Amino acid sequence: MLTLGLEYKGATILNGASLSDFVALGAKSLVGIEMPAAWTAANLTFQVSTDGGTTFNNLYDASGNEYTVTAAASRYIYLDRNVFFGINAIKVRSGTSSAAVNQSGADRVVRLAVRPMSS
Repeated sequence: MLTLGLEYKGATILNGASLSDFVALGAKSLVGIEMPAAWTAANLTFQVSTDGGTTFNNLYDASGNEYTVTAAASRYIYLDRNVFFGINAIKVRSGTSSAAVNQSGADRVVRLAVRPMSS
């Protein structure tokens, strides 16, 4: 089985919540997201940390737009790892910082595909 140096980490959004627990990335960069089969419709945004998970900030692009990923149930989403370079901890949000969407029915585990920044 070809793994391409990928490792998967789970980010859990609890039932009735919109923001996941934090996931330590260490010296790895986020390269993909595997969405769960059940998902209350919402795109994804992120809170990120560069200090190991002490301080989190919403992730924005250079134009000042909140970094948003179009998401849906049962989907694998490819990401540009350069966007997440240097980030060593992350939280996944259902919805945006101004319009969060609580997940309902059960906890949701979003699988994060990460790989070493050097490869």
